[in-house]
Amino acid sequence: MNARVLTGKGIHVAVLDTGIYPHIDFAGRILKFADFVHYKSHAYDENGHGTHVCGILAGSGRGCQYRYQGCAPECGLVVAKVLDQYGNGKKEVILRSFQWLLHEYQRLDVRIVNISVGTTCNFWREQKSLVEGVDALWDAGLVVVAAAGNQGPTPGSVTAPGSSKKIITVGCSDMLTAHRDASGRGPTEECVCKPDVVAPGYQVMSCIPYYDGKPAYGKKSGTSMSTPYVSGSIAQMLQKDPMLTNVEIKMMLRDSARDMGYPQNVQGWGLFDRERFLNL
Repeated sequence: MNARVLTGKGIHVAVLDTGIYPHIDFAGRILKFADFVHYKSHAYDENGHGTHVCGILAGSGRGCQYRYQGCAPECGLVVAKVLDQYGNGKKEVILRSFQWLLHEYQRLDVRIVNISVGTTCNFWREQKSLVEGVDALWDAGLVVVAAAGNQGPTPGSVTAPGSSKKIITVGCSDMLTAHRDASGRGPTEECVCKPDVVAPGYQVMSCIPYYDGKPAYGKKSGTSMSTPYVSGSIAQMLQKDPMLTNVEIKMMLRDSARDMGYPQNVQGWGLFDRERFLNL
């Protein structure tokens, strides 16, 4: 599962998703690719979801004359493919990627984990192992950021592992309105208010696998797109101050969020304000 090691001069972020296409916007910054689905050694993404997420997080914008640039265009990417070409995956595969990351994060200098992945299972006993898995990553000192899922507006619809009380859970701020009210919301099975914050995620333009041999960009929507917006901003904050802990980062998100007027189980602390957060 080893790929060639490249150099990224920014903060290193692990992305667990459908993989990553070697888009020009990531040139020189795919530090590691681990395939837990088909066990290929080269970076690829036959679905496009993971590539889109990585573009929001870290795309340089080089392939589009910098019109669409990610939040942290200098960060290094450690990508684990845990979902197949249909965007589906097995709990056991995701848990195996968590264990791999626990063993490798120090060697790869990973500080942040982006998980735009969530189970559709509604039974807590099925979710518990995923929650315990991300809790272990958090306890190791990693900043874990996960999507709230798109199962709303029903209460208790935050997907695992975003239902963990420890990690940072992100909902979609522009999927809270009546005509597209799908962002997952709390409370969780442990009666914890979730999400923690909400961020834009509707019709976001980002990298997709090449079309006709040329760098391509496309729009996708969901909490999956909101999550890397927060993760990339955290990468920028850690580049400014590498000594910040995951708990301190979470409290900074709380202190910089802007109230949208929704209940806490819908908006969390409020709308993520990137400029306000980075100026704390």
